Amino acid sequence: MGNKKSVTVIKIGGNIIDDPKELQQFINDFSNIEGYKVLVHGGGKSATKMAQSIGLVPQMIDGRRITDAPMLDVVVMIYAGQINKNIVAQLQAHNTNAMGFSGADGNLIQSEKRNHPTIDYGFVGDVESVNTPLLETLLSSGIVPVFCAITHDKNGQLLNTNADTIASELAIALSEVFEVTLNYCFEKPGVLFDSEDDSSVIANMNTDLYSKLKEEKAIHSGMIPKLDNCFNSLSKGVQKIRIGHHSMLQNDDAICTTIQL
Repeated sequence: MGNKKSVTVIKIGGNIIDDPKELQQFINDFSNIEGYKVLVHGGGKSATKMAQSIGLVPQMIDGRRITDAPMLDVVVMIYAGQINKNIVAQLQAHNTNAMGFSGADGNLIQSEKRNHPTIDYGFVGDVESVNTPLLETLLSSGIVPVFCAITHDKNGQLLNTNADTIASELAIALSEVFEVTLNYCFEKPGVLFDSEDDSSVIANMNTDLYSKLKEEKAIHSGMIPKLDNCFNSLSKGVQKIRIGHHSMLQNDDAICTTIQL
């Protein structure tokens, strides 16, 4: 293990992207991370706004977006276009040689259309494979990959894919070659015992505590798929996962939630 290089995979949510000042601070923190790094971004709020502005009604089930054909057009435009290129340009301004990708580019992330027994999610993808050799080549060439939440099925169909899942699948794939730390950055300081109280951060979360908090309904909605991803990633080789505000990227002592099995 000792001779493996390390890579940091970071996922940022819509709340950072929607606030220009917050995004600037994040870009600064991210640019200062040393070594290999990969960025994954969501952008659901911007997609929802754009959809509503053209008369579409966004539909969500259990924190996951239903993506019909018109909605897919919107998320591809917003995620792979506007947000992705804006982030890449801002990283370049901080001397970080970023390059923006969807899963279709270089066949980096291949998915299959979700097949659910009772819910038709539309054009939503579940990740099947990551092109680790290409990703490794990009990193070793000094490129910082920036992934949006769009993948493809290798048959010409783009698919909307949960950004948390993309981050965890990339982290799992890279853990075969690197020591991987996965960071989920959002507007809160971590996973909270009480969602109304930002000072109630759970410093260390393991599977036992997670089961207990789910039963008590202390953890619910969008946080459940996020944490399920975390535990799945750890069981498949990712070294360390942290959830919290992006200030933790530059400060090892920052308050955040560390996830362990």
